Amino acid sequence: MATKSVRVQQAIKFGEGFELDPRAYELRRSGISLKLEPTPFGILALLIERRGELVSRQEIVERIWGNGVFLDTDNGINGAIRKIRQALNDDSENPRFIQTVTGRGYRFIAPVLEPVAELPPLRMVEPALESTPPVSSASGRFRPIFVLALFITVAAAMATWVVGRLHDPASAIPPIHSIAVLPLNNLSGDASQDYFSDAMTDELITTLAKVSTLRVTSRTTVTYYKHTDKKLSVIARELGVDAIVEGSVVRSGQRVRVTAQLIRAAADQHLWAETYDRDLGDVLQLQSDVARAIADQVRAQLTPDLKEQFSASRSVNTEAYESYLRGRYHIYNESFTDPNTLALAKDSFEDAIRRDPNFSLAYSGLAETYVCMALFGQGQISVAEAFRLARESVRKALELDQNNGEAYDALGVLSWSADFDWKAADQALSKSVALSPSYSCAHEDRAVFLAFMGRRAESLAELEKSKQIDPGPVSAGTELGVLIQLRDWARLLESSRR
Repeated sequence: MATKSVRVQQAIKFGEGFELDPRAYELRRSGISLKLEPTPFGILALLIERRGELVSRQEIVERIWGNGVFLDTDNGINGAIRKIRQALNDDSENPRFIQTVTGRGYRFIAPVLEPVAELPPLRMVEPALESTPPVSSASGRFRPIFVLALFITVAAAMATWVVGRLHDPASAIPPIHSIAVLPLNNLSGDASQDYFSDAMTDELITTLAKVSTLRVTSRTTVTYYKHTDKKLSVIARELGVDAIVEGSVVRSGQRVRVTAQLIRAAADQHLWAETYDRDLGDVLQLQSDVARAIADQVRAQLTPDLKEQFSASRSVNTEAYESYLRGRYHIYNESFTDPNTLALAKDSFEDAIRRDPNFSLAYSGLAETYVCMALFGQGQISVAEAFRLARESVRKALELDQNNGEAYDALGVLSWSADFDWKAADQALSKSVALSPSYSCAHEDRAVFLAFMGRRAESLAELEKSKQIDPGPVSAGTELGVLIQLRDWARLLESSRR
């Protein structure tokens, strides 16, 4: 029978300068924070708790994933142990920290320095009564006054030091104004579930993008960092962001577990980590909860409307959401100009709507797909019919949710390219970037539209916003990129007039 262990509550030191601090959710070496994701961190903490004992793979599963998980966790455990060994510079053949017992589990074998008990709080202690007579000298009479004066002097000095630290910019925590959400790792042990973790990443980015005071790198750019071995500080420098969000997704039947952590990039400092375990039908609420927690950690200012959106109870038909995620995966992770991909996206969004006719996001996804079919469909459907179906989908999406920023983007493109209503297009595209300020596609669409209207300065300003959100090669990137897109739009507009 497994030995019941007490979870590590205090920082504990081991090996050559390593320190595991569960309160800060950090693994450090010589005071420097090391990168370690939540799952490997949790396994390392468990092994240290049970140091010297064999910890079975089943015990790891129960601690990290919970009971009743019906999935192949072998890949998840193997990957986590590999990351622990990388962080500790350990060798599986000649281990100094983690010993593998083939077919059974793992054992932590390094010597551990027991955590030092915390000192009791400072308090005034009354002296013990003694039988010796009181001192009658002058020094004895003035000693209480001297002690009181010394206490006041020290207290004043400490107060001055604390106030100075609070007002010292160098000691203040740097604010976080920009973040990138790296692709969430699929730990389900099933490669066919990659679409689910990728779509969850997309939706978390979309939800965070609604926070107007926070710049969120677009989904198209972070895709290039999937399965990368670059350090977070390097990724943050390349993307020009203050912090990184990374984590994992485990899908098991109708249950989903998302683990996320927020890391200040420059210092590789863990600021926050949490695990969310929900029914698939509550996944929209899960995304809101994660986004709200991150917004709170970076002290982002939330509008009353956004606070209400984050707080509102949100549920979804699980089968509808599954189809919606597949549609998003096709249109975002594959070529949106490929007719075959667009057909797959269309089928997925229509299936989501059949299963849940009140699912606004599915309608906006379908509208976007029809717009792409009209512009890039290569005759699989007539331009007029594609635009008609896109209008119907946009109307329904906004009827169900007036805060659907992506629906307004599709409406703007429709008003411009199908209706030739420049005023309506300007209003809809402006509404889209207002509702989803970190949605780079809306900024790009508006930049091209403004260039088309001859409003060059505004177009360049919008393009600069798009570049800040999406510095990757998928973005229009430069004024030349906008001109090329504008040329293509002009050709499409001309063809749609016929």
